[in-house]
Amino acid sequence: MAKTALITGITGQDGSYLAELLLGKGYEVHGVVRRSSTMNRGRIDHLQHASPSHPEGAKFVLHYGDMTDSGGLNRLVKTVRPDEIYNLAAQSHVQISFDQPEYTGDADGLGTTRLLEAIRTMGAPTRFYQASTSEMFGSTPPPQSETSQFHPRSPYAAAKLYAHWMTVNYREAHKLFACSGILFNHESPRRGENFVTRKVTRGIAQVLAGKTDQLHLGNLDSQRDWGHARDYVEAMWLMLQQDEPDDFVIATGVMRSVREFAEAAFAMAGLDWDKYVVIDQAFFRPAEVNELRGDASKAARVLGWKPKSTFEGLVYEMLEQDLRLEGVDPAAHLSQPQVPATTD
Repeated sequence: MAKTALITGITGQDGSYLAELLLGKGYEVHGVVRRSSTMNRGRIDHLQHASPSHPEGAKFVLHYGDMTDSGGLNRLVKTVRPDEIYNLAAQSHVQISFDQPEYTGDADGLGTTRLLEAIRTMGAPTRFYQASTSEMFGSTPPPQSETSQFHPRSPYAAAKLYAHWMTVNYREAHKLFACSGILFNHESPRRGENFVTRKVTRGIAQVLAGKTDQLHLGNLDSQRDWGHARDYVEAMWLMLQQDEPDDFVIATGVMRSVREFAEAAFAMAGLDWDKYVVIDQAFFRPAEVNELRGDASKAARVLGWKPKSTFEGLVYEMLEQDLRLEGVDPAAHLSQPQVPATTD
């Protein structure tokens, strides 16, 4: 029989790539969406769902739910009785978490506890994946691994750290098959437009479309370990296929600054980044995380996982999509990366 998976946050970047992966493996996939007056399902429309109903024989089913609603989550888990749960739902924007710390803690921290408790009380052998984050390391010097000290520098990171340790606690105290993936920054053309990498590629597209001549960015010296979300969701799945549950850092091991990302993207479009980028203090964090670079050697050793996409391939893919969205022909403006798009 095919496995059944429940994905919270299925309308997000990671949720959409994970749903594609699982459907390709023959899973029956159930996704949780929040009720909204506007439809925000562009990332999953191609998966051919009809509505949040339960059509006979459907492989892809959506359910209304919210991470702040314990009763609804309990009913959902008991109704679907999934073999695997992937908890990707979160208020995931670091800057916004400073403005909405209470909601971030409720959705990201307590929301995870609500799901874990639903699994525990159901009593079925459901395997659980928690989306932890490299932001939990904060000011800890790189490279950061599973044994590095945590020092969160934002309400988002603090909420995620609570969820991370609750996952460990339920694994140890209640013997749940519960794993945390400590994922470093992962991007794609499906990245939200208020994240810095997508701001850069979308800004370049708007420059080429003649809509603007400025791109406002914050701290250009922040350094991150950027990979492709499509590669990282494969690591999520691999964690839940192991004999024993554990936590894993997922990263490329290469660190670049925001300035380097902008330089690479503008150069690929034949533009001088320095003519368009404006430093805007409004985009600086109250407490900055300066350097994140992951050591994913444990994932390589235990899971057999390694990133497939190159940095240059990722940037090109994001630019290509954003130019098309602005009605600009990518072939007329983009130079192909000098290295292959993947490491295969």
